[in-house]
Amino acid sequence: MAQQQAPAVRSGWFAGSGIDQMTARQWYVLIVLSLVYAINIADRYVISTVMESIKHDLHVTDSELAWLTGTALAVFYVSAGIPISALADRYSRRNIISAALVIWSALTVFTGLSRTFAQMFAARVGVGVGESGGTPPSTSMLADWFKPHQRTFALTFWALGASLGAWIGADVAGRIADAFSWRAAFYAMGVPGLVMGILIFLTIREPQRGMMDGVDSETARAAIKRAQVKVPIVSALRTILSQPATVHLMMGSAITALWGWGLMWWTPTFLQRSYHLTAGQAGEILGPMYLVAGSAATVGTGLLMATSVMTDPKRVLWLMALVVGVVTVPSFMIYWTDDLAVAKICLWILVPAMYFYIGPCFGLLNNMVPPQLRAMASAVTLLLANIANLVIAPQFVGFVSDYVAGPGGADAASLRFALLLLAPTGFWATFHYIAATRKIDEEIARVRNAQF
Repeated sequence: MAQQQAPAVRSGWFAGSGIDQMTARQWYVLIVLSLVYAINIADRYVISTVMESIKHDLHVTDSELAWLTGTALAVFYVSAGIPISALADRYSRRNIISAALVIWSALTVFTGLSRTFAQMFAARVGVGVGESGGTPPSTSMLADWFKPHQRTFALTFWALGASLGAWIGADVAGRIADAFSWRAAFYAMGVPGLVMGILIFLTIREPQRGMMDGVDSETARAAIKRAQVKVPIVSALRTILSQPATVHLMMGSAITALWGWGLMWWTPTFLQRSYHLTAGQAGEILGPMYLVAGSAATVGTGLLMATSVMTDPKRVLWLMALVVGVVTVPSFMIYWTDDLAVAKICLWILVPAMYFYIGPCFGLLNNMVPPQLRAMASAVTLLLANIANLVIAPQFVGFVSDYVAGPGGADAASLRFALLLLAPTGFWATFHYIAATRKIDEEIARVRNAQF
């Protein structure tokens, strides 16, 4: 196995936590898959940065813009996610990730080439189908590169790609749009993924399923044998959805996405309309928040998850509930205030909260379901999250904004009202994290004891 091919990387601060036992090869796989996640997020959210420019160029309303920019990607992302995750639970996840990355990157380029509503809709549909082959196979493959006590840290580090990708999609893409055009931003986002897809195929191997789940050779062999079982999709879904803590965790993460990412989807447009900024100026405000605050929250959470203090999964859930619940208040103030300085301060508080939950969520999830169901569990979680933050949130905000504005057309005031309605949903996510604490120990114990 890869952990025997290179010397372990040592860390005195976290000796015995799992980080000190990680090999150079494990770090390489983790960093590369984190970059894949960054490309995924950048390609997805560049369109949020340039929505106002697309609106004027293609002459669409706010609700049509939401359908074009969010729903087109999400509907096919979620519809393709389940069957692709089923393939990932059976075949080479490395090959699926590599092919998916090339496909969605090429179609990101085609998005920039689009001249009509229909052309862009078709391109975004293709991006959605391609991106559905990114995260579920990645999280499943990482679970087979790392041992159970390393997974929460590994998945949290992997989530660092979200903040990096959001910075690229906001700041870098915004600067490119201002300097050249919104179309050039899509070209710049799409091309690197084509190269990365080839790199993955050539340099990363497919790990053996279940190898990291055993504490000794006998249990390892048993874990590998169970991991090879091909579970029918319906049976897999039935097993996952029969676990109340797992369902509450998935719902909590989905509502957090509805709340945080749903708000941030429209925030560049909100800043442009309310404070008369360009796409690049809005990106200059949001980009550093994603990169600095988002990365700090992700890394800090990863280090915290690697300590003995957070080995109790209930503590992880309580932390997630506390952070999301508290930060819901400043998330409301962003759109309530007319002072850009106050809005910036509140955004610096909101942005880290959008990132810290990702790694802990997937880390816990991979310990709550057996190896042969991990890609499926990840896909269901992403299905719920992307319906929430790419379908429900953008459409809700767009329709409310158009309705409030009336015949005169959506403006800053109508968009502000719609975002204020969405902000309190953070309290809903808090409820699900707390509810998940009741059964999580029981569900993790079933996986460890192979009671499936």
